Amino acid sequence: MSEVEGVVQGHRDGHGFLTPDVGVQDIYLSVQEMRAVMHGDRLRVRIVRTDKRGRPEGRVLEILERKKRPIIGRLLLESGIWLVAPEDKRMGQDILIPKGGLANATAGQVVAVELTEPPSLYSKPVGRIVEVLGEIDDSGMEIEIAVRKYEVPHRFSAETLAQAGKLPEKLRAVDLKHRIDLRDVALVTIDGEDARDFDDAVYCEPHKQGRGKTAFSGWRLLVAIADVSHYVKPGDPLDGDAYERATSVYFPRRVIPMLPEKLSNGLCSLNPNEDRLAMVCDMLVTETGEVQAYQFYPAVIRSHARFTYNEVAAVLGNTHGPEAAKRRELVPHLLHLHEVYRALLAERGRRGAIDFDTVETQIVCDDNGRIEKIIPRTRNDAHKLIEEAMLAANVCAADFIAHSKHGSLFRVHEGPTPEKRVALQAYLRALGLGLSISDNPKPSEYQAIAAATKDRVDSTQIHAMLLRSMQQAMYTSANAGHFGLSYLAYTHFTSPIRRYPDLLVHRVIKAILADKRYHLDAGKMDVPMATKRPGRAAPIDPSKASTETERWEVVGAHCSANERRADEASRDVEAWLKCRYMREHLGEEFAGTVSAVTSFGLFVQLDALYVEGLIHITELGGEYFRFDEVRQELRGERSGLRYATGARVQVQVSRVDLDARKIDFRLVTDNEEAKLVARAMRDKAGLPASERQSGSSVEALEQVRRTDREVKSGAKNARKSRQARGGGNSAAAHPVKAARQEARGAAPSSKQPGQAKLAAIGAAEPRTRKRR
Repeated sequence: MSEVEGVVQGHRDGHGFLTPDVGVQDIYLSVQEMRAVMHGDRLRVRIVRTDKRGRPEGRVLEILERKKRPIIGRLLLESGIWLVAPEDKRMGQDILIPKGGLANATAGQVVAVELTEPPSLYSKPVGRIVEVLGEIDDSGMEIEIAVRKYEVPHRFSAETLAQAGKLPEKLRAVDLKHRIDLRDVALVTIDGEDARDFDDAVYCEPHKQGRGKTAFSGWRLLVAIADVSHYVKPGDPLDGDAYERATSVYFPRRVIPMLPEKLSNGLCSLNPNEDRLAMVCDMLVTETGEVQAYQFYPAVIRSHARFTYNEVAAVLGNTHGPEAAKRRELVPHLLHLHEVYRALLAERGRRGAIDFDTVETQIVCDDNGRIEKIIPRTRNDAHKLIEEAMLAANVCAADFIAHSKHGSLFRVHEGPTPEKRVALQAYLRALGLGLSISDNPKPSEYQAIAAATKDRVDSTQIHAMLLRSMQQAMYTSANAGHFGLSYLAYTHFTSPIRRYPDLLVHRVIKAILADKRYHLDAGKMDVPMATKRPGRAAPIDPSKASTETERWEVVGAHCSANERRADEASRDVEAWLKCRYMREHLGEEFAGTVSAVTSFGLFVQLDALYVEGLIHITELGGEYFRFDEVRQELRGERSGLRYATGARVQVQVSRVDLDARKIDFRLVTDNEEAKLVARAMRDKAGLPASERQSGSSVEALEQVRRTDREVKSGAKNARKSRQARGGGNSAAAHPVKAARQEARGAAPSSKQPGQAKLAAIGAAEPRTRKRR
């Protein structure tokens, strides 16, 4: 029996799974084994058996490390006992609070608890309240819970704030040394309406040079990125806090920035008509969309305007409209940007990069932080223009670092694993599309399938299966290319205000330009060991990272983990807000589309509200539905009725669980569904085509019911007739009862009453009786 070390992941039902440091498969821990441990603890377990699902099951041998962090929950008073019910249901156990540890909190409030006694096999955990967050209905409470639940750093240290306070309000003469002056170049920022920090500005002009074979015809594209590395130096308190956060976290109506506001919205933000420091990627793009040459250099710029995506889209759509009239002098530059975008987009298509046309939503909140409405956020040409310009700059940065053979972080996105590839091939075969992927798939194969299925009703499910087959993008020191974008080398260079890897890339590029090398300081290794990811090698222990490559790997794992943490926290808040929003619509009916099919039910997205909920399989009717994993559908065994992605349904909001962040729907049956059921029943019964064609499904179903009623009515009349002939004796209506009564009447004169009775009963039984 092998012994394994790892971190435990709790489950809301009480059991858990140990994610091992070495190995691929998680180890199941029963409810009994989880009584003495909590979610996040580090354990040593022994594998004792394999359950019927093939999962290894473990027994806890030793608790190596308790995860020390405050636990967020609601304070409750039950039968005179104070306890806190954790917000994170993976904790599995309530925490007892002695009267001396209440910290003046009252029942119902949201609090942060510090454990004073861990749980054991025979006792619950005990703790004391260290922070009172407020009432559950307070505005913004869902965000306060999420940042603590997911351990998102949300307070800057005093040293960081002091350092930020000493920074100048404007550029100084010393800041401009050794920089290219681009303040006369018409660089502009293009962002969303609600953006507050602007870390990129763009400019484009037609460019021609040379003659003959060396002639160049195309565009000169400038992408200027805020030079955060000028202000945030290695080893500074600002750098320490930025590294700990690794990314900004975006919630509805609130952002937890990676850098203090003086930098993120001030000195480093490329605000219009203000001098700012930038790192510039200066590119020559051919008419076919290829980047023929590029160079990096530090510069000082002045943004000539702050555009929104909608404004730019309006200008590009009508160069004589009111939006264009307001910025007449900048319209030619926007048109040049659109020209280079079209060339880059054509090159993207030739490259075979994957492009899923997904619908993103935006949550609009009221003054109290509650959802007012959810609206679709459409991507127009302005969005795509900026996206292509940023991709080009990122590729140039990766190429520059790779050719310099300098350590850095690459943004790596790998293709499907063998297991996922086989599953995707089976799924595509089941759909009968005539399209599939090879055993060594290329991005162009994925893009061909995405393009061929974009107009299908089940396109969302097909694209989701394509995405699911690929691995999650991450930061790593080893350049393995970007599968989705079809790049041999790719990194993040364009958002140093909100992403720490971009800041590191800026430092590396500056070091290369100065013929130096950038070395990671030892403080970057003071981070927890990364969690083992399925299908990947064991992460490097930060304390044992000795080489430069290993140190970059540790930093990459830290940034990747914090990126996932930020996404989880954001999704948690959005799910809470949507549940709160749907509580106001309990009992209401909506039209929706099946967005995903699982073994336990259907996920449906409402057309009007853009909210997703679950129709549990028990709500689909009185028959047994079997899940087809290959086709991703539920099929009724009796009727043959199938539910697949893209199906249109009518649902009623039946239940909302705020704690679990779940919305339940009930299927509303209408005439259309009755037609489908009737048609499926007739097809399954194998009725002749002429009979299937006659009349509608509803009429055919009604005819079956009418015939059934006539048969029952005829039987009832026959029983009444027999009763009348038998003089009102109800027993005569049933042949068996009649035989028994006749046998009892003849018994006194019979020598063998038992035989006579059996004979009478046997004679009266119907001939269709099966022999035993």
